[in-house]
Amino acid sequence: MFDTFRNAWKIPELRKKILFTLMILVIFRLGCAISVPYVNVDALELFRQLGGSGNMLDYLNMMSGGALSQCAIFALSVSPYINASIIIQLLTVAIPALERLSKEGEEGRRKLTRITRYTGAGIGVAMSIGYYMVLRSWGVLAYNTGWEAWFSAVVIVLSFAAGSQLLTWMGEQIDDKGIGNGVSLLIFVGIISRWSDLIGSLRALLAEAADGKPQYYVYIPVIAILAIAAVVFVVILTNGERRIPVQYAKRVVGRKMYGGQASHIPIKVNMSGVMPVIFASTLCSIPNMIGSLLQVKSSFWVAFFNVFNYNSVLYAVIYLLLILAFNYFYVAIQYNPVEIANNLRKNNGAIPGIRPGKPTSDFITRSLSKITLIGAVFLGIVAVLPIVLGNVTGVNIQLGGTSLLIVVGVALDTGRNMESYMLMRHHKGFLE
Repeated sequence: MFDTFRNAWKIPELRKKILFTLMILVIFRLGCAISVPYVNVDALELFRQLGGSGNMLDYLNMMSGGALSQCAIFALSVSPYINASIIIQLLTVAIPALERLSKEGEEGRRKLTRITRYTGAGIGVAMSIGYYMVLRSWGVLAYNTGWEAWFSAVVIVLSFAAGSQLLTWMGEQIDDKGIGNGVSLLIFVGIISRWSDLIGSLRALLAEAADGKPQYYVYIPVIAILAIAAVVFVVILTNGERRIPVQYAKRVVGRKMYGGQASHIPIKVNMSGVMPVIFASTLCSIPNMIGSLLQVKSSFWVAFFNVFNYNSVLYAVIYLLLILAFNYFYVAIQYNPVEIANNLRKNNGAIPGIRPGKPTSDFITRSLSKITLIGAVFLGIVAVLPIVLGNVTGVNIQLGGTSLLIVVGVALDTGRNMESYMLMRHHKGFLE
């Protein structure tokens, strides 16, 4: 991967894309340090209130690179856009009008993107209002009564919502003028920026081990070994693929003979990347977010919403099931076995030992189901295992699996994008 980045820097056009992407990422980190007005915020105190509670705010704080605990203008990060993408993609299957748009080519995709953007703006306003209510309950606002309170509320809500929309636009600019994976790269940088806290967590574990908890001396190397193993397996899983052999029949066109060569249909083990992990994390955090917005006081409702904390057993089970479901959903969107079988028959191609037509589509469907199950189960294990270890050891690593999967997956996707760009530019020698 490092060779790919070094070789990509040698291409002037690609170097401009990399510099543009870095500029956008620097602006993102600057926005994460600019707090919204009318908030008397002590970053360390807010982080103490956020950290370790296992609620939606912890998840948003991780995704935003700590901007939430700073009450920054980018506090919501790209979470509203991700939620809107989930909703629109699910509705595409249920609403015929949206399904027709998805099949209308580039123009249809542009309309769907516009609808997703507007939906994300609405969700961003709703989340901004909810976060304002949380800040008000904490008593960190400059004004709580009078017209100043109303004015400050409007400014704070609009700042959060506008920041989220600006960040979504910045991600789209990375897709258009940068190296691609705009939204994923913003999440990637946000998570990476939080890894500096690992040093503080390590010191805390060593201090607790010195204070009479020697088991922490064992926990630290075990967690490190598991993290390295997870990275290795994610790389292997991402690069692994099943190749279905295809044989093309010979045909004569005029005086020339075409076909007769052998090829294959590549089916990647992890075709959906890290998006199922991001979507599943977001959906699992919604019940706890609702509890935070409602500011429930009843002991029953407090206990009910605490069940959905990311350190609970129910959260782990739902999280695993949603990862499985989203993997199959993405594969169903990306692959159409019937269309693949029809294209093979039109081009005089066939899978050895399988009859053309419906038997071919059934074979491809079975192969997709098996490969998708393997990839989904592995992603689920890597994401859920830190939750189990965190509950057993008492170490706050529940979000470690999610962040690790996102970081490794985005890095591999970005590397592949640059390799593809170099191949299109006929710079094959750089990849050797």
